[in-house]
Amino acid sequence: MHEKIDENIIGFFASFNAGETDQELVKDYLWSDNGLKNKLAHLKWKNYGQGLQIILFQVYVKPIPYLRKNLREIENYRPKEKSIGIPIILDNENFFKLSESDRQQFFAKTIVEKLGLVELKVKRNKLDFDISELIADVKKSLNYKKIEKACG
Repeated sequence: MHEKIDENIIGFFASFNAGETDQELVKDYLWSDNGLKNKLAHLKWKNYGQGLQIILFQVYVKPIPYLRKNLREIENYRPKEKSIGIPIILDNENFFKLSESDRQQFFAKTIVEKLGLVELKVKRNKLDFDISELIADVKKSLNYKKIEKACG
């Protein structure tokens, strides 16, 4: 399979241990026309610096207990790829039992929180990358402020 190389700073990977219905639901949230990948596609790594080229959100759907236990909150920076992987676990408690709007809110909140962890890695590794600007742009793209107000 040939994968098109793009310049998007944010990418998504999914691993499924779930039925067809749950898989399709998650795929829609990630890759449909109105999915997260498209909502964030205008965010190109070159606009933020040279130190980081891909932040890969690794979505694990209902992972087995062994995998869940061994996933780190955030992976180490990979200098060769200029990348960082960030696991996100989806299960019945935090995602599938939620309403549509709460699922949208879950993704926006989780992505913004995880980017806060990337900020620590950027500082620790002294990367040429404006993570604060990226976080602000992601918040705008995912209507994060509206979501915050709806909760308050």
